Order: sequence, then C-alpha cells, then structure tokens
Amino acid sequence: NVPFGDFSLADQRYDKEHFLIHDYFFAKTIDKVRPGGVIAFVTSKGTLDKENPSVRKYIAQRAELVGAIRLPYTVFQKNAGTKVTTDILFLKKRERMTDILPSWVHLGRTEDGIPINEYYLKHPDMVLGKLEMQNGRFGKMSICMPDESTPLALQIKKAAEHIRMDAALPDPRSEEQEA
Repeated sequence: NVPFGDFSLADQRYDKEHFLIHDYFFAKTIDKVRPGGVIAFVTSKGTLDKENPSVRKYIAQRAELVGAIRLPYTVFQKNAGTKVTTDILFLKKRERMTDILPSWVHLGRTEDGIPINEYYLKHPDMVLGKLEMQNGRFGKMSICMPDESTPLALQIKKAAEHIRMDAALPDPRSEEQEA
C-alpha cells in the first residue's frame, strides 16, 4: 500500500520526473526489484485512471501489467474509515526498458461515458462492482459501487484466478544457473 500526499520527496534520481509521493513509491519499488520480479501494489484508482498518463508511461517502460483488480470504494471503510475506489496492481519488471506502450497506459470510456483505464475496458470482469459518477471533493468522479450479491472475498478470488502469476514468474532454473 503506497503512501498518499500532495508533496514530493527529494531524491536526485527521480527529481526530474516531479513525482508526488504516491508515484515516487511506484518508481522506486520497480527500480529495487530484479528483472522478472513481480510486485503487487494496493493503490487508489488514480494510478490507472488519472488523466495525465506520464506515470503510467514511466511504469510501462519498466514493468508489464500482469493484471489488475478494481475494488469497491467501500472496501477500506470499516478498518481505515475511508471510502476510495482501490486497485490491486500486479506488475512484472521488464528485463530492459521499452518504448512500446501498451493500451493500459491510456484511458477510455464505458458505454455510460465514465472515464476508465483501457485495461478495465478490455477486462470488465476485473471490476468488482458497478461504476457510477458521483460528486466528490473535486467535482464529479467515478466510483466503484459494491456488488453485494456475492461476498467480496469470493469476487476477489474469482478475479485473481484470471491473473496468470505463474506465467509472470521468472524461471527458477535460470536462477540456479547463476548461482
């Protein structure tokens, strides 16, 4: 779970990117993981849905999006007292950077006109609820309303079955040869 805030950290390696703390943690974590390593982030929908794609481009150049699960905005209400649409992102660090940008770097719109990441347009079964527009602190915003017809734990389990972690993991035999 990455920290949030409207401020940056001083780090010469990333200063030119002008990352807020949230995006800084993505960049720093990706850089710390070995090629082929898999990272799971719990983050707000802002990472995949914000209008400015610059951080998604930065991530995509360095890591492959193995999968994502969009959680309802109420998922952390009981234990953290917050309502925020949340994503679980699974990234696999690339062996080397690429300039070929995948579709998930971009936003699209649902049939109802709700802006959302292209990944979720291609994989609507990974959205665990119904998207709606509501008034928020900064105007209209999309939220993921809970689907109460099925327990959330079962919805997450079913969605996670679509994420091919075995295909994302490095071959352990290559590690043995390096040792």
